[in-house]
Amino acid sequence: MSTPDPGWQPPPQLRRLAELDTDRAARRGYPEAVYCAGKTPDQVARIAQALGQRAENPQATTLFTRADPDHAKAVLTALPDAHYDDTARLLAWPAEPPAPTGGLIVVAAAGTSDLPVATEAQLTATYLGRSTDLVVDVGVAGLHRVLGHLDLLRSARAIVVAAGMDGALPGVIAGLVSAPVIAVPTSVGYGAAFEGLAPLLTMLNACAPGVAVVNIDNGYGAGHMAAQIAAN
Repeated sequence: MSTPDPGWQPPPQLRRLAELDTDRAARRGYPEAVYCAGKTPDQVARIAQALGQRAENPQATTLFTRADPDHAKAVLTALPDAHYDDTARLLAWPAEPPAPTGGLIVVAAAGTSDLPVATEAQLTATYLGRSTDLVVDVGVAGLHRVLGHLDLLRSARAIVVAAGMDGALPGVIAGLVSAPVIAVPTSVGYGAAFEGLAPLLTMLNACAPGVAVVNIDNGYGAGHMAAQIAAN
């Protein structure tokens, strides 16, 4: 956990753009993330530059989420030692994740189309200091596929399940394991999926206990919650 830095003052040009919560890691144990969608590459670059000026050897990883290639280029110019994953659209600085502590987090993607959200969840948990594993394409259209990973799922301290379309997979997995399941509805599916609303409602109505639900496509939120659950 990092310690507060009361002597640090953001540059004037940053104060007109954003007010970084630089003490969040000390206060909560996890640093603030930078949500890039809706920000220009220049705005993201200035935030990255300010972070780089504040700590040459940061004690906690900063994540930049929902970063398109232009955002990534801007961040990497300011922080060349950051890492960009184009599937998750996520950057991490520093690039090396911390040594893992706590329990294992397993992230399950119902289909390959759910992989961007699932990967965002996995990398978030990894950079928050947890061991993670990822299983892909284990949707309910072929239940034998998820049953083939049952030993791994049952070894997890927390499980994240990303699913679109009917959104049934989290409830299925929750009925097979003792760990809490964090369900992530994705905006994957045809018209009646309503861009994630249909799986969201399915997950909220799961009959298996122990299922919590985050917002549509919110891999970051799911990974963060799983990291907190698996901390000890």
